[in-house]
Amino acid sequence: MWSRREFLVTAASTAALRAGLKARTYTVERRPRPTPEQLAWQQDELALFVHFGVNTFTDREWGDGKEDPAIFNPSRLDAEQWARTARAAGARAMVLTAKHHDGFCLWPTATTPHSVASSPFRGGRGDVVGEFVDACRANRLKAGLYLSPWDRNAAVYGDSPRYNEFYWRQLRELLTGYGRIDEVWFDGANGEGPNGKRQTYDWPATWALVQQLQPHAVMFSDAGPGVRWIGNENGVAGETNWSTVDPLVVPVPGTSGAAATRMMQQGDPRGSVWRPGETDVSIRPGWFHHPAEDARVRSIDNLVNLYFTSVGRNSKLLLNVPPTKEGLLHDVDVERLTGMRAKLNEAFLTNLASGRKVKWTRTGATTAEAEVDLRKDESIGIIELRERIERGQTIARYRVDVATDAGWQTASKGTTIGYKRLTRLASPIMARRVRVVIEEAIDTPEPIEIRLYP
Repeated sequence: MWSRREFLVTAASTAALRAGLKARTYTVERRPRPTPEQLAWQQDELALFVHFGVNTFTDREWGDGKEDPAIFNPSRLDAEQWARTARAAGARAMVLTAKHHDGFCLWPTATTPHSVASSPFRGGRGDVVGEFVDACRANRLKAGLYLSPWDRNAAVYGDSPRYNEFYWRQLRELLTGYGRIDEVWFDGANGEGPNGKRQTYDWPATWALVQQLQPHAVMFSDAGPGVRWIGNENGVAGETNWSTVDPLVVPVPGTSGAAATRMMQQGDPRGSVWRPGETDVSIRPGWFHHPAEDARVRSIDNLVNLYFTSVGRNSKLLLNVPPTKEGLLHDVDVERLTGMRAKLNEAFLTNLASGRKVKWTRTGATTAEAEVDLRKDESIGIIELRERIERGQTIARYRVDVATDAGWQTASKGTTIGYKRLTRLASPIMARRVRVVIEEAIDTPEPIEIRLYP
């Protein structure tokens, strides 16, 4: 969901882009803040992405739209297993590829015969989207859907007005036929269609349709308008990562260039809209399941690192875990996910600062200090800092000092904090007192939360 003001800014941005106008500086009347939906989305921290479709059966990453629907026939599809695994991994949401670039639809759509209705799955009466959404609800997970804008099967792709109407009919089916959907996932994929033509998408109208049908849903794309892509698929958010952006720099999905990449990766401290970053990455080299990659699944330690470089940098982690031809998550993937959660639970089990009062002192208009006394020497290995982002994001530069027998020493330095900033020290430090010095902020800084772990 986004505010009317943000939608108008986004629509105006698209119009400016089409007219060839240069970006201009916005005057922000009030520092942007998250909507309740954006706040809840970020607090979920981890979601699983589920890439599944005809590519699973052709052993390809990108299909060409010429696949015979008869190849799609998962013999043991169990969306409940996906959802149980997600819960065990600590995820609070899942996003399914309802349609990828090949155009094959995982629900029985009325818009094209290129769907599960033309496959032998469940005797031609199957509905993967329906089973997915039901499994999410049964396991207290939020459900999200990805509908690829690029469709290599649709004959009308490239005939822009006709394809936009075709796309909206598919979107309407998904957003009216399955109850509440919490995230609608778009990308800027735009290649050739069966006629060799490229498509011009009407993004403002697409976003408006989602708002009309699922007003609480958070929309993802390079350009939001709810949450933005972090700019890479490596699982790494920017060391500096603002949740605010200038919508003119990335007005529509698929915007390219150094400025767009920088905006997606780092945000903008003076940005006029709140659009936090989502870090998407796959547990395997590919996004769809390939048997040859069963021995190349990310290790438990690597997955833990991804948490620190995404959630720990004011982002949300969307981790892709693709089902096999049978329709099950592979045993290796499941084992790595549960191992990741066990390691994270262990790392954050004991908050050494729990119950300790944080002394907050404003030292200037845009500077402050937060100090906590642990009352005894403790071995500190992980530092967690949080801003109250429901009031916005302000901190631009900080350092963390610890009081040791040798006096105050700097343990770490950083730029943005936002929802959560995690720092793993190279080696644990024994300290009784910890001080966070806010060296620079873009506005009067609010008190922060400090958590410390062995």
